[in-house]
Amino acid sequence: MIDLSFTCVGVGSVAHAAGPTLAFRLRITAREDVAVHAIALRCQLRIEPSRRTYKDSEAEALADLFGERSRWGSSLLPIQFAHVSLMVPAFTGQTEVELHVPCTYDLDLAATRYFEALEDGGIPMRIMFSGTAFAGPGGFQVAPVPWDREATAEVPTALWRQMMDEHFPGCGWLRLPRATMDALLDYRSRRALPSWEAVIETLMREAGAGDGGGPRPPAGPSLRIPAGDRAACRSIG
Repeated sequence: MIDLSFTCVGVGSVAHAAGPTLAFRLRITAREDVAVHAIALRCQLRIEPSRRTYKDSEAEALADLFGERSRWGSSLLPIQFAHVSLMVPAFTGQTEVELHVPCTYDLDLAATRYFEALEDGGIPMRIMFSGTAFAGPGGFQVAPVPWDREATAEVPTALWRQMMDEHFPGCGWLRLPRATMDALLDYRSRRALPSWEAVIETLMREAGAGDGGGPRPPAGPSLRIPAGDRAACRSIG
């Protein structure tokens, strides 16, 4: 067994990435006399909501995930965030690497809805590690990374919002079934409406700023919605 320990020493975002991407700075430590040739690392990230407190407005926004605050003793369970692989290059003693984790603005996902509900503070996470290590000393040894290796991290809510605003400035995304999208396209064409924003505003106006409701739609095309209409649009899906 190769003795390894993991610590998250910082969280940032990846500049100029194709999509919003968090960068977790990991410090990996082995014994000083062990030359680690490489580590094929598998990382599971999950959100741990019970590790922070919430304002009343945040609790209200999180009701669809965890229910009423009175139930949180049993319902405030971890949320799966991501699985990411990482190849760690050779080192002796200690090294630092960046773990890049792509993010999405898909509000059908529990993790994104959790991020969106927070107003400030941090997003508590736990990173769990597994994989295979190739190391010495005095030869070549192959050993699994123990399943009990993990690290905690906190992603600033402000960092997540800034990162999303860089990639989706002033907008959110709404996923709709194909049949609904086709109907909206037909509606837009018949009304000669200039944009999707105009389509949504016209529909909400006709419905009296509608309190839509109804079942959550299955996966389908995405519709870009301006941030000002995001709260109203949640009632559609």
